[in-house]
Amino acid sequence: MDAIQDIIAKNLVKLRKNRNLTLDQVSELTGVSKAMLAQIEKGKSSPTVTTLWKIANGLQVSFSVFMKEDTPDVQKVSIKQLDPITDNKGDYLVYSFFPYHPEKKFEIYIVTLKPGCVHEAKTHLGDEYLLIKEGELTVRFENEEHELVSGDALHFSGNTSHSYINSSEEEASFFLLMHYPES
Repeated sequence: MDAIQDIIAKNLVKLRKNRNLTLDQVSELTGVSKAMLAQIEKGKSSPTVTTLWKIANGLQVSFSVFMKEDTPDVQKVSIKQLDPITDNKGDYLVYSFFPYHPEKKFEIYIVTLKPGCVHEAKTHLGDEYLLIKEGELTVRFENEEHELVSGDALHFSGNTSHSYINSSEEEASFFLLMHYPES
């Protein structure tokens, strides 16, 4: 069975069962035969675009709902698996743990600054929530500075000019959650 065929099959079964519908009822709503629906649900038939549109219209769902892949209930990510994006000649490292997802509207990183690193961040949409993991960090805005140590947290709007500064002799790292407003 093709991967997309398997995904369509699982999504159709899930949608039908979530609505407590029988194959006969789905057939009546969609105009697709019970036999064809059963074949699709078992992954034995790859539906045409026309057939999927009939099912989508009959069940009043988007066409793309059938191609949506489930994300696992539990997802483990190790920093050892990730390649950082770097800046400042490798002194500023960003590890993307959970990339942006349009339904969730946030992304999560771990950022590491080598000793002496000063990173001038670009202004951007959304809010930053940072929690110092280890070391000491200064976050500078136009008219103010915030000295942070392990266990401290800071929240601010990304549309404010800001810099991350590690003036210490040790690495500094922090967890960063970027939240983006509704579009």
